[in-house]
Amino acid sequence: MAVLENISSQEAMDLENKYGAHNYHPLPVVLSRGEGVHVWDVEGKQYYDFLSAYSAVNQGHCHPKIVNAMTAQAQTLSLTSRAFYNDMLGKYEKYATEYFGFDKLLPMNTGAEAVETALKLCRKWAYEKKGIDENEAEIIVCKNNFHGRTTTIISFSNDPVARKNFGPFTKGFIKIDYDNLQALEDTLESNENIAGFLVEPIQGEAGVYVPHEGYLKAARALCEKHNVLFIADEVQTGIARTGRLLAVDHENVKPDVLILGKALSGGAYPVSAVLANNAIMNVIKPGNHGSTFGGNPIAAAVAMAALDVVKEERLAQNAQELGELFRSEINKYIADSNIVQLVRGKGLLNAIVIDEDEESDTAWNICMKLRDNGLLAKPTHGNIIRFAPPLVMTKDQLLDCVNIITKTLKEFE
Repeated sequence: MAVLENISSQEAMDLENKYGAHNYHPLPVVLSRGEGVHVWDVEGKQYYDFLSAYSAVNQGHCHPKIVNAMTAQAQTLSLTSRAFYNDMLGKYEKYATEYFGFDKLLPMNTGAEAVETALKLCRKWAYEKKGIDENEAEIIVCKNNFHGRTTTIISFSNDPVARKNFGPFTKGFIKIDYDNLQALEDTLESNENIAGFLVEPIQGEAGVYVPHEGYLKAARALCEKHNVLFIADEVQTGIARTGRLLAVDHENVKPDVLILGKALSGGAYPVSAVLANNAIMNVIKPGNHGSTFGGNPIAAAVAMAALDVVKEERLAQNAQELGELFRSEINKYIADSNIVQLVRGKGLLNAIVIDEDEESDTAWNICMKLRDNGLLAKPTHGNIIRFAPPLVMTKDQLLDCVNIITKTLKEFE
């Protein structure tokens, strides 16, 4: 089969099923093109994308500014590794640190890599700056978290599907309830070996759980009181998704360590980063950590273009305004619905909870019908459907999508 040969949706799915590992369960639609808020399948049918590659495509599919930056750099210099300097990385580091307000950036490729980097940074800081005995540092995490699927990260997950038959697991983590300040305070008060608190400002994969207002600010204050690093995983919630540049900005919280990925490249290229000030980041020395591709020239060019787009096109403001409109319109439907319990979220990161248990296939069936009606979304945790369109969406497009969603839901009443 020639690489550029056109194939049908069924042929594409059959190829993946036969030759690919079965580590995903995709919705049965085969996409071949994207532009802005739309994607098209191989047969040419158009859909609204209401997942945005789990918030990686905040700037819209194939944004010309990002694509142009990527192709221009790819034709000039793609990779040197960090064995040498390149002329793009320093520009990107300066741009991004000033953009987010930190002293230093450590570049990586994927969100999970960035989380692993933050964990290593936190531990090294704890031993060399806080004075915790080596190998005794512990990091507090929240139950129902999703920070990736590496061996270390699943060690502090409580998702049985992610954990079963992948042990033994990495020690050094304490799990507490999300959005529970008392649990955090009790753990900090009773353990002198706490190095950091790793938290998602909104738990996305868990079903778009938004904590009570003031939770993040109070948690940050508790960490400061106990000389513990507040580590914000903004891989999914960052880069304007929730109506602010960062989700922590809703409470004016400045994390000690910031983790970014996904939309840092607009979905065009794997780019992630960890940001911190000198007092923390300077514990990393040559040989402590690295990546062959981390900080490559294409990644640097793409990330700067992607962040330019966020600012130039006021994507945070657009997400804030359209998010409020989306929840308002969906709540009008919910008032007379017997299939949807509630809608929740911030900005354009939202979810509806279907009035079924997690074992039900109703949410999956709704997503299949949404697909038929021209909109792509995916369930999470069985009975929750996440809605996260590209942030370049217009008001008219959003209202069109609300009509599709409510029309589809009514078929299940």
